[in-house]
Amino acid sequence: MAPLIRKLLIFAAVDGLVLQPLAHRNQQAPPVLNIEYKAHNIAPRKQNHVENDRSTESLEVHGIVGLLIVSSAAFLISISQKQQVAQIRGKPIYAITDVALIPLSSQSEASQAIAQANEALRQQSKDAIENKKSRGDSSDDDEGDDRSVIAEDDLRDGDMTLPTTPEPTGSDANEGTRVSGDQRQSSVAEDVIGRKGQYGRFAERWFSKRGWSVERRRMQGMSADEIKGANPPGGDVQDKSTSDSAEAGNVLQASDPNRAEGESTVKEKEAESAAGNGDLNNDGNVTISLLPKLLRTTRILFRNNNFFFSYEYDITRSIVTQRGDSTSVPLRKIVDPLYFWNQNLALPFIKARQDSFVLPLMQGFVGQCSFVIQKAPKDIPDKIIKVHQEVGDVIEDQNNPDSLTTTQDVEEKTNDKNYLLTLISRRSIERAGLRYLRRGVDHEGNAANSVETEQILSGAAWDPSNKIYSFLQIRGSIPLYFSQSPYAFKPVPELHHSSETNYDAFKKHFTNVATRYGKVQVASLIERGGNELKIGEEFEKQMGKLNDNGGSNGSSIGFEWFDFHDACRGMKFENVSLLVDKLGDTITRFGCTVQQEGKIQSRQSGILRTNCMDCLDRTNVAQSAFSRKALDLQLMDQGFDLNLQSAQSTQWFNTIWADNGDAISKQYSSTAALKGDYTRTRKRDYRGALNDFGLTLSRYFNNIVNDYFSQAVIDYLLGNVNMQVFEEFEANMMSADPAISMDKVRQNAIDTSTKIVVADQSEDLIGGWTLLSPHSENTLRSFPFIENILLLTEGALYVVRFDWHTEKVSSFERVALHHVLGLQVGTYITSTLATAHTDPKRNVGFVVKYKPSKEDVVRVNTRSLKSDIVGGADGEDGKTVAGDDSQFSAPSAAAASLISNLTSAPWPRDSQQQRGRGSRKEATATRILAFKALPAQSSLATQGEGDDNMPDTGNGKSRNSTARANMRRAGPPNELATIKGICEEIERAATAGDSITSVRHKTEGEFEQEPQQEHEHRSRSLIEEKDLISLSEARKSTGLLEQLGYELKKLVWA
Repeated sequence: MAPLIRKLLIFAAVDGLVLQPLAHRNQQAPPVLNIEYKAHNIAPRKQNHVENDRSTESLEVHGIVGLLIVSSAAFLISISQKQQVAQIRGKPIYAITDVALIPLSSQSEASQAIAQANEALRQQSKDAIENKKSRGDSSDDDEGDDRSVIAEDDLRDGDMTLPTTPEPTGSDANEGTRVSGDQRQSSVAEDVIGRKGQYGRFAERWFSKRGWSVERRRMQGMSADEIKGANPPGGDVQDKSTSDSAEAGNVLQASDPNRAEGESTVKEKEAESAAGNGDLNNDGNVTISLLPKLLRTTRILFRNNNFFFSYEYDITRSIVTQRGDSTSVPLRKIVDPLYFWNQNLALPFIKARQDSFVLPLMQGFVGQCSFVIQKAPKDIPDKIIKVHQEVGDVIEDQNNPDSLTTTQDVEEKTNDKNYLLTLISRRSIERAGLRYLRRGVDHEGNAANSVETEQILSGAAWDPSNKIYSFLQIRGSIPLYFSQSPYAFKPVPELHHSSETNYDAFKKHFTNVATRYGKVQVASLIERGGNELKIGEEFEKQMGKLNDNGGSNGSSIGFEWFDFHDACRGMKFENVSLLVDKLGDTITRFGCTVQQEGKIQSRQSGILRTNCMDCLDRTNVAQSAFSRKALDLQLMDQGFDLNLQSAQSTQWFNTIWADNGDAISKQYSSTAALKGDYTRTRKRDYRGALNDFGLTLSRYFNNIVNDYFSQAVIDYLLGNVNMQVFEEFEANMMSADPAISMDKVRQNAIDTSTKIVVADQSEDLIGGWTLLSPHSENTLRSFPFIENILLLTEGALYVVRFDWHTEKVSSFERVALHHVLGLQVGTYITSTLATAHTDPKRNVGFVVKYKPSKEDVVRVNTRSLKSDIVGGADGEDGKTVAGDDSQFSAPSAAAASLISNLTSAPWPRDSQQQRGRGSRKEATATRILAFKALPAQSSLATQGEGDDNMPDTGNGKSRNSTARANMRRAGPPNELATIKGICEEIERAATAGDSITSVRHKTEGEFEQEPQQEHEHRSRSLIEEKDLISLSEARKSTGLLEQLGYELKKLVWA
């Protein structure tokens, strides 16, 4: 692969931010780049310009994550600190421990951020020195564990040259002053109380003097703030972990209860400055207010040891899918796009053809441990005699395999075999996100929390003559449309959409899995009772249907429903072995991938797909058991018989899998995994249960407070949504799921409604739309507003209430067009709480005023065999609507009257005056249907489904282009244009049939004489432009409690 830039200096010039790589020996110096302020254009910088900027303070970084562009403002995200966590085939693998965000607004802002980043590093170094002095030279037994790694990549840094390098300042000047070792002391109270609640650490080492060692804590998925960084003499000072000391300058802190009120970080000041200098346009006012939180969340996301990279090895691909090395192909073209997390952020560099600056990042986990197996004499079991789990030791074992063998083992050295176990988990970017906000499946078959985990067994030295084994597993949410409320400890799964819609996505998912991995065996660990029963039964039902239809790619899919909680009741998690026994033959049959001498000797023929509800705790326990079984088989192939399933000395294996589970859990639910004590020790006691309870409370807090905004940020960073997502968040305190195509859902709803409610086949459908309506009928403002469907035919308007979860019609009302008295179009502001709700240009709607008659029909779906109608001829029964197996009946008169009396609030001016003057009969002589436009612009990256999804009228008649355009939900110019277009269609249809209906009415004797005012009304336009609810009227109707409730939510969520 083409070489990547390993280190570079960043400094602020007059005309832009300069990125100056440090070249390796015998390597052509990469180009110096310039990123223009304001315009953000990326281009090579002229040599003389670089020389003129020598005096500028620089920041040394280890790679570029990408550009975070928000409206016209932008921030360069760079890797300020990294830490080596593994080594594969001699190529280092790193985790990001900290990033720097540098604004691209002006030289002064960029220089300030660079200076403060350097100051933060100096402060960390100072704190490290003070902590070491306060400890003295004496330390407990953990001191030996606090080791960092001098990677081969960093040893080569001494060979780097820089033809025109500015004088090192900041971090470079202080390199000699930084000190390794633990950077702070941790008290028992702080470890137990402070850490347990927020990060859910484990009880095993709570009461040691100094807590966990650096590497063990890192492997447990802790954030950089939790790690006590250490660095051996001569190590790369940038590769240490971030201390827990107070960070200065541009450090974007997480929400800290100890943070002084009013304290502002540098990034917050940058955001304020950007707003003040006009970096964001007027339409981005909401984004300006949320920009500091956006920057903090972005930094927290990238700095918590969640992202991994390598300059030389493709960690996104398993051994079997690795591509051959090529010196001309950039890494970003080689990596698996399914795990390329910063691709969207790196697009500006890709478009500028600066591939050497594009460093692909993978979210997930990478861990290693080395061990020695001693071949015992006959009739004596083989045993593991030595294990190294600390990263520094594991790297040393790879570089010097003899270090695993002690002097007393020399005589028996021929019976010993050195091995390396590598564990890599890769989180998919598809349907990525957080626990309760990303569940189930999307229209493309992507499941939430999809993770591919590869367990690699190799010789410690990666000798190509020795076999290398690779065993793959995957996890992912149940591939059905479902959701769970974050406001309950044990939320009930709620299924969405019809069985057919679920089956389509279900089939796509397993087709994708089978295409990628071969045969599939599913292990579902959810309960066979309680809240999880319903979704489990639907999972089993859809699987049976899929297998009855030929399975995926011609192969049936194995399905094993193992009730984990029931089988392991009483904390007897060792009973997971029952599941391993059931699937043991399948694991053996699927095998694993074996590579030798650089060639694939055999391939894994199938994949185990494991799930529970979250695909975290139960799933990790089961997957570790499956991997243990696979490791048993691999070592047996090597001639060793250990029987790891029953062995007691497998703490090293348990630990690396528990670390993996914690990392994935923290990325999905913001806490470590439950049942981690069992995964680590294969034992379960009350202390583990208490720890799990604390983690559950922490998850609950994150679910209802932090996750909504974090989810919006994740979607934005991945490029799934545009900047409008933050406006949606400010208005609703949550954002839409970009993977669910609402355009497609709405179009299907229009199709379904058309087939059900338009009983007269002679009525040609003109148009169909989805619009917001008040919850109660015959009123302008009744919460919550619901999304209804409006159908227009040649003879009537149909207002359809649709159950979006089950994809069925709940009720509908039919209004004959010749009963329409008028249409009022104008501003329709229903709330003044959020900025998006108060814009008169975007909050528009219309009201249909009509005169009820016998021809008008209301039907309600009761899922029964009885069908009644409201508003029809006196005493006559309604007819069953063709095309639906569920029938409709009218709501009770008492219920209808109660709803009308409690919520009815017709026209805010005219109707209220009429009610004051006339009788009740006169006041109800006319009724209204109120509709508000849905937002014309969406935060989703793509919209629209095209004309091919037009509903079929069933009569073979073609529609004109206007009608076809109206049927499409995608791409309207704006809300007002959409509303006016709908009203014009209604008016056109009403006036076109006016003369015909008038003659029919007189013939049928319904009206002996048309009133003069109605005749005059028909001769003029039906449309009147007039505010429905103006901003001032909306403000008057917004109560104090409503405002306080919104402000409280905003305080908590935003």
